[in-house]
Amino acid sequence: MESIQATKQRFGIIGNDPKLNRSIEKAIQVAPTDISVLVTGESGVGKESLPKIIHQLSHRKHGKYIAVNCGAIPEGTIDSELFGHEKGAFTGATQTREGYFEVADGGTIFLDEVGELPLTTQVRLLRVLENGEFIKVGSSKVQKTNVRIVAATNVNLFEAIKKDKFREDLYYRLSTIDIHLPPLRDRKEDIHLLFRKFASDFALKYKMPTIKLTEDAVEVLLKNRWNGNIRQLRNAAEQISVLEQTRTISAATLKGYLPSQGDNLPAVIKGSKSDSDFSSEREILYKVLFDMKSDLNDLKKLTMELMKSGNANDIQKKNEGLIQKIYGDEEDEDYEESIEDLEVLSIPEKMNQLSEAIDESNDKYHFAEEVEEEETLSLHDKELELIKKSLERHQGKRKLAAAELGISERTLYRKIKQYDL
Repeated sequence: MESIQATKQRFGIIGNDPKLNRSIEKAIQVAPTDISVLVTGESGVGKESLPKIIHQLSHRKHGKYIAVNCGAIPEGTIDSELFGHEKGAFTGATQTREGYFEVADGGTIFLDEVGELPLTTQVRLLRVLENGEFIKVGSSKVQKTNVRIVAATNVNLFEAIKKDKFREDLYYRLSTIDIHLPPLRDRKEDIHLLFRKFASDFALKYKMPTIKLTEDAVEVLLKNRWNGNIRQLRNAAEQISVLEQTRTISAATLKGYLPSQGDNLPAVIKGSKSDSDFSSEREILYKVLFDMKSDLNDLKKLTMELMKSGNANDIQKKNEGLIQKIYGDEEDEDYEESIEDLEVLSIPEKMNQLSEAIDESNDKYHFAEEVEEEETLSLHDKELELIKKSLERHQGKRKLAAAELGISERTLYRKIKQYDL
């Protein structure tokens, strides 16, 4: 078995952190088998290195190695990309095409961002994992493939499973072996080592002296959170190498290339607007309508008592709390004037006026019921209405509409296709 140090040198992996070494050790141990592997970790930690190690140290090393970014392929074509299609299977399918699983037979497929796969594609992938079978788009013929699958994701798949965005059975088939790569902020001793390596590489690339950090700058480097991990560190080293005339970099200069401390604070709100936000808005609307209904019932009770007794002053004293609830902070003078107006009317006139008030309140109440009934329509209709309005507002530009709706452009594309917009 190849040693961890030899593997790091062979694949250009830098760092001596125990967590990193353990991840590489697991990759070396699992490589000779055909077990499916799931690589997890934040964006930018270098998850793409482990599938290469697993493939090169396996008996499949002479077969094909294909890396697929699942998040970069449109939902409408991903089945065709992975499993192929027959001629005429859909508009534009002018010839039969082999998919990645057919091309990589006997080799390894690396599915990056596997958490972005549509549910329909997840079903197809599960079948490949279970018995090595797949069917091309537009075909009824079952084909066999002998492919090892290594997947990677930076999303919490347990959360995705709870939201019905990822299949639980697929998760357990993919994660027979789970290898987690630690974030850069948990590898403090490796940060300066990586920076020096990047600085040296860029000095050779751009034919200029290598940049060096002062002691204060090194402290700043280690204290930064590096939310973008190794990718962010590499970009910072490249920017400084190209833009700075002085080759010795101070702490103040380095801070100019790093995000401010406020940007490193944990975010309170995760992600963009989701379906649960629309649900909470609907609940608020229901509460408002319920409160309106309660107020109208109180008003009807008050007017009925006034009709029966005919004495507005007594009613005012007995129901002072109820009147305050209905009219809130309205001026007492206005209320007194309305009471005086009622006093000068004859009893029949009072009856007619109050009957009209009750009818009016009933109309409002019925209106509230109608609104409430409308709001209980299916989410399907509400979703369709929101998508239509957003597309009209942005003149059919899906990217802008998706941003406003708080969903990905690919999800919006799927909804447009689903609702035949």
